[in-house]
This record gives sequence, C-alpha cells and structure tokens, in this order.
Amino acid sequence: MLLIIGTVRLPPEKLAEARPAMERMIVASRAETGCLEYSYAEDVLIAGRIHVKEIWRDQPSLDAHFASDHIMAWRATWPELGITDRDLRVYEIGEARAT
Repeated sequence: MLLIIGTVRLPPEKLAEARPAMERMIVASRAETGCLEYSYAEDVLIAGRIHVKEIWRDQPSLDAHFASDHIMAWRATWPELGITDRDLRVYEIGEARAT
C-alpha cells in the first residue's frame, strides 16, 4: 500500500471558491480502483493550509490516478485558486493495525 500525506496552501479568502473543486476531486478519486482513502482537511491553526491524506492499493492504481482527467482538471484550477506550496510525500506501508 502507498500512503500520501502532506499539505497545500491557498489564500484563506479563496477557500469557499475552492470547496466545489476539492469536493469533485475527492469524490472522483474515491471512486477510482485502488483508492482506499482520499481526504482533505483544513488546518485548525493555519488559515489556508489544507492537509492531504491518500491511501492507494499499489503503484499502478496511483499511476492511473495521476493520469486521470479529474486530477488534470483539479490541477488546472490551482492558478485561479492561488494553490501553492504543495508538499506531499508518498510512503510504502504494510497492513494497518489498531493501536
């Protein structure tokens, strides 16, 4: 499995405008084969900072995601929404267990 975590930033005043595009991206990504989890969350302390968490079954699933129409459409919105400072990391992980 692959875990992607990190952050992106956008101007806080653009958040309401960004929500529909983020929702489309989340819904389409969650429907993809191999997507086990996909979410965005606002930082409580830093306005405009969005935390990203994704879990993918394998590299071919992630590769298909990166080639999808909806990710291209999402990335095309970044300039108008002022999305910057993309800092995402991918980690290979084993099976999850309860803590």
